Amino acid sequence: MDGQTDTAPPDKALLSYPFEGPPPRGTTLEVAPGVHWIRMPLPYALDHINLWALDDGTGWALVDTGTRTDDNAQVWRELFANAPDQRGLTRILVTHMHPDHIGMAGWLTRKFNVRMWMTRLEYMSCRVMVSDTGREAPPEAIDFYRHAGWGESAIESYRLRFGNFGKHIHALPESFRRIRDQEVLNIGGREWRVVVGTGHSPEHACLYCAELGVLISGDQVLPRISSNVSVHPTEPDADPMSEWLDSLAKLKREVPPDVLVLPSHNEPFRGLHARLDRLASGQAKSFERLRRALAQPRRVVDVFGALFARSISEQDVGLLGMATGETLACLNHLMSRGEVRREARDGVHWYQLSEPAPVTPGAGTDAISTPDELAAPSAT
Repeated sequence: MDGQTDTAPPDKALLSYPFEGPPPRGTTLEVAPGVHWIRMPLPYALDHINLWALDDGTGWALVDTGTRTDDNAQVWRELFANAPDQRGLTRILVTHMHPDHIGMAGWLTRKFNVRMWMTRLEYMSCRVMVSDTGREAPPEAIDFYRHAGWGESAIESYRLRFGNFGKHIHALPESFRRIRDQEVLNIGGREWRVVVGTGHSPEHACLYCAELGVLISGDQVLPRISSNVSVHPTEPDADPMSEWLDSLAKLKREVPPDVLVLPSHNEPFRGLHARLDRLASGQAKSFERLRRALAQPRRVVDVFGALFARSISEQDVGLLGMATGETLACLNHLMSRGEVRREARDGVHWYQLSEPAPVTPGAGTDAISTPDELAAPSAT
């Protein structure tokens, strides 16, 4: 999921927001010819997601769907009732596998008898995670969090929460139409090119229409918050941070700076390249703080203060899990660069710089970016 607040000084002069606010509940707002903005509620700290309806001739191609909740189902009914032309959906495109994006896809595909379009890794990964529903937490996952320094109370809370992912998702379609990086989709007579990014999720699809000058960015680029980039128990040695930073550079190469960016959270904006630069530089500053914290051996749970602008408590195991995943993404990245070494002691991993940290003047006083959903709801 997404939604961590970027607490560094705002780049107000670099980004512009052309719309006064989101459309009211149960309505849409046209943001470009044939492109309509839908705002759906979320039952999380980050309390909304933006969906996009694209005029597809005989109906509407929908990009993302919202989380599975009774409230969202009611909002969809209101949208269908308020639609001026009563055209239905032609297809559903899902940017990635997280519940706020795919949660209602199964319900909508069955309701309109349409296909779901999605990248292969996102679809397969989602099916694997949904299959955990009702299972006990595996020993490998318990070891993963013990290695990070979790106490027994947090471990027990994790056991109780394990397998909840699938509860936020309607039964997935049994088949899907695969979309690929650089594939050009014809939607309503306009060409939309798929630009795949990684790091936040396995094979995240953005959609770029050169004719309209519009980028549907999903969670790869958000204007006021930064995307969660985490290591998970299924792949404890992964380096998603490298993938995410590479994806920022890829978007900068392949999409012009003056596009209208339609993100999954916050508001549509202009200033794509400035935001991409800001995200990369903010991460570099976080690495600086982490290096300083690792002058002495530290566990994962010991370095949260170097990365996050709010305290992380074992009582909030959801928040703790996100902070742990994000911290490990940073640590694994520095380990892959040979800057940090890891040592196991009594079942816990300790991390330390391989050599003294370089000194960057002023780096210790800048505010940092925090990971998705770690900020208070008011910050979004």
